[in-house]
Amino acid sequence: MRKAIFFDIDGTLLDCLNGITDITPRVKRAIRELQAKGNYVFIATGRPYAFLNDNIHKAGFDGFVLNNGACVQVNDKFIYKSYLDKKKVREVVDNFEKFGIEYILQGQTNSYIKAEYKDLHRLYDAYNMPKKYLKGNYNLDEIDVYKTEMLCKDQSSIDYCLSLDNDQYDYVYDSEMGFFELYSKSNSKATGILKILEYLNIPIENSYAFGDGKNDIEMLSTVGCGIAMGNAKDYVKGYAKMVTDTVQKDGVAIGIERFIMV
Repeated sequence: MRKAIFFDIDGTLLDCLNGITDITPRVKRAIRELQAKGNYVFIATGRPYAFLNDNIHKAGFDGFVLNNGACVQVNDKFIYKSYLDKKKVREVVDNFEKFGIEYILQGQTNSYIKAEYKDLHRLYDAYNMPKKYLKGNYNLDEIDVYKTEMLCKDQSSIDYCLSLDNDQYDYVYDSEMGFFELYSKSNSKATGILKILEYLNIPIENSYAFGDGKNDIEMLSTVGCGIAMGNAKDYVKGYAKMVTDTVQKDGVAIGIERFIMV
């Protein structure tokens, strides 16, 4: 029976801050070999569609779990979409403005960010994010928002973003940069993966996932075989069945060879 394999991007397929801005040749070959044997390969990422660069698009994936599971796409069809409550979006945006927090609102295709948010733009430039689907002029009441990302510059703004964790919403926080990702607890990479497996009628024991970060924990512990990258934190590795090498050493290719193509 066919297998379905899911790949995180940052820290797994790419390491933009350390020079890996495209999937390496060895990893590409391993992924293509999976497809050549009739298996499905998917991206599972916190990124929105707007942040998928040409290298990812050209790699020939069978679909995408985007925005931490809020948008799920198989081939050219979105099989699931779940945007944030519009009143909540309005509330947090008002507070982002109040606390001087730079933010981006991530939609299905386009994402929305003000031109004056220079620090946030510089951060995305460092990660080689494309600009094609970034819009600076928008009406908040007319867009659907699936996830937000925020850059905080002082303790009061950090404290506000930390307060957003509740029964409905969760976040990833990079304390070194003051950077947050805010998303609904009802969606995750794991829920997106389960929707794809159901859609394709693939049993969970035939599913695999590669990841390295906090927002990969659920998918690593949900799929039949979760494979943590060697560069993952130890607490993330604890949720995986297998551990491969680092992104810098073609860990995805090694994991495919050792744990899937056997």
